[in-house]
Amino acid sequence: MHRFYIDIRRDKSDRLLQGIERVTPALEKAMAGEELSYDDGIQLMREENLFLLGAAADSLRKKNSGNTVTFVCSYYLNYTNICAASCPLCAFYRKGQEADAYTLTIEQLLARARIAVNDLGATELHIVGGFHPKLGLDYYERMIISIKKEFPHVCIKALTPAEIFFISKLTRNSVKEVLSRLKDSGLDALPGGGAEIFHEQSRNLIVRGKCSGEEWLDTARQAHEIGLRSNCTMLFGHIEKPEHIVDHIIRIRELNKDTNGFTTFIPLKFSLENTELEQKHMIQRESPSTYDLRVIAVSRILLSDVLNNISVYWIALGKKLAQVALHYGGNDLVGTAFSEEIFKATGKHNVTSTEELINLINEINRQPAQRDTFFNVLRRF
Repeated sequence: MHRFYIDIRRDKSDRLLQGIERVTPALEKAMAGEELSYDDGIQLMREENLFLLGAAADSLRKKNSGNTVTFVCSYYLNYTNICAASCPLCAFYRKGQEADAYTLTIEQLLARARIAVNDLGATELHIVGGFHPKLGLDYYERMIISIKKEFPHVCIKALTPAEIFFISKLTRNSVKEVLSRLKDSGLDALPGGGAEIFHEQSRNLIVRGKCSGEEWLDTARQAHEIGLRSNCTMLFGHIEKPEHIVDHIIRIRELNKDTNGFTTFIPLKFSLENTELEQKHMIQRESPSTYDLRVIAVSRILLSDVLNNISVYWIALGKKLAQVALHYGGNDLVGTAFSEEIFKATGKHNVTSTEELINLINEINRQPAQRDTFFNVLRRF
């Protein structure tokens, strides 16, 4: 029997694995502390026993992050749903003529920020929206300056690399100029959205009017180079192939080796309802839970020792599967996500509180901790 497998079986939490003897060479390498190649990642996605894969990912999670499960008290501010893009994956965007199309004024944004901070105790404002074709750079500068003036100690995590790239093209400023001006206005960090899936074979079918994968990565790189850290995401469970999952994760890994600018990796399960992909019958159903857990486990294993935080997005997975995912390599529950609108547009009406997140973590015998945007623990429970 393989040495690392004996080590895994010594952990009482892995008793389900008794009797499983075969492991792939890729998993042997991972547990020996070696960096995995693209081919190794494909092997884990296609061949590895799911329970053994999960046990290995959980072992790496424990080594890198301990038994603490973190979350941030965050409030989502979606400043507009008007978007120049028309991505088949999205149920949120509007073109401007619809009755429910909107763009918030600076005062409306401030009013919501007051609710977030004063009433709900948010330490982070997560600000994203559509690619509005008529908003100039001054709108985003005034938004950040106004919020920061009233709430100087609240972290403003705003505008994904995809939004930054769009604003750059729209305003005819370089990406670096846009990032620098927003940082000077008080921007603290970038969310990780808009990455979707980098591989063109899938991306070209689910994205329309958005930056390429390489442009997303280059924008993130430039943000890191001027001292702005960011999250990174991957949308899975649509039309992608295992090769596309592995390609995406390795591209994130290689960039983070250069910049160390990513705070966490968030695999986002695709939500089908109300999207063009559903309406055109390109996808019949959402991915099974076994696939979701495999993606999260492979994410942990491929990113091990390069990006140690793997966030479980409970809004898309559901709370019970999110608890299971914390045994498959996850160490973070993202956050409270008060007022989240994008997944809500696909029929995911999940709400939570800090108390519920604490209970979810306690139920699986982990240590709950509230963190800030940059994974500094603020308090333990």
